[in-house]
Amino acid sequence: MKKIINTPERFVPDMLEGIYAAHPRELAYVEGDLHCMVNARAHVGKVGLATGGGSGHLPLFLGFVGEGMLDGCAIGDVFQSPSSEQILAVTRHIDQGSGVLYIYGNYNGDIFNFDAAAEMADFEHNIRVLSCVAGEDVAGAAPQAGEPNKRRGVAGIFFVFKCAGAAAAAGLSLEDVKRVADKVCDRVRTMGVALSSCTVPRLGRPSFEIGEDEMEIGMGIHGEPGVRRGKVQTADAIVDEMIAPVLADIPYATGDEVAVLINGLGATPLEELYVMYRRVKQTLDAKGIRVFHAYVGEFATSMEMAGASISLLKVDDELKTYLSAAADTPFFKQFTL
Repeated sequence: MKKIINTPERFVPDMLEGIYAAHPRELAYVEGDLHCMVNARAHVGKVGLATGGGSGHLPLFLGFVGEGMLDGCAIGDVFQSPSSEQILAVTRHIDQGSGVLYIYGNYNGDIFNFDAAAEMADFEHNIRVLSCVAGEDVAGAAPQAGEPNKRRGVAGIFFVFKCAGAAAAAGLSLEDVKRVADKVCDRVRTMGVALSSCTVPRLGRPSFEIGEDEMEIGMGIHGEPGVRRGKVQTADAIVDEMIAPVLADIPYATGDEVAVLINGLGATPLEELYVMYRRVKQTLDAKGIRVFHAYVGEFATSMEMAGASISLLKVDDELKTYLSAAADTPFFKQFTL
């Protein structure tokens, strides 16, 4: 294991101390716990937005705490859920009397701890909490009517943060902010590809094995199995295999518009992400689907994993308004589009 760390046990605390030191006017922590991050620039009266998840995915989750996006984030160890007590501490701090919306990925540990925190917030502190669970990874089986969604939440949750954050900043009610968040979840789909493994500091070894000449289509951001492993192909062939199920999962028609997210998993050069976007744009053009806006870069990583994901959000006038709104966080800044 070659990493710029002090000790595996200190990796997350040292990282958090560095982030707070670098962004003292933007970020703070509450109740003496570095893992309970909040926006240092609080706003009275708006709906609070909280997220949380394991470390190792920067800028997800904590990197999107800031103006126009999230108000707080509970931070777990690498690939581990934060505790319900940490989520509650964030909730108590960001509640401005209008309620709090939880937005998090579809993972069992996160679901259990966020549900427990919501119950404690209600019964112990009279804070109203609603939840939006993102699960847009088309590598998983499509949800069946009447059954819970089993798909993983991956990079597409960025769009949920962006649109719900803009809706909350615009003064919408808790119910309406949740409606916007759920609408984004219904309209976003993602597929990823991994070219290498990653090493969790406490493990000290790769989390899975993959051949030097292999790739895995559909692998999750924690190394969960994908849909196919095979030899590395050309960029165009990789994109073609990734985007086909994304487009097939939601009905598209000529003239539809999308926001595109090309996300690097931690060790993929930006140049390669733009090679991928080139092919995505060609594919969408051929189908008569217009690109409203493209985001290319690292939004949800997996330590030093090589690979990428493609997310498409089918937009309408409402979602375009929220995507276009300004945002100012340590890891994502946008002027009004």
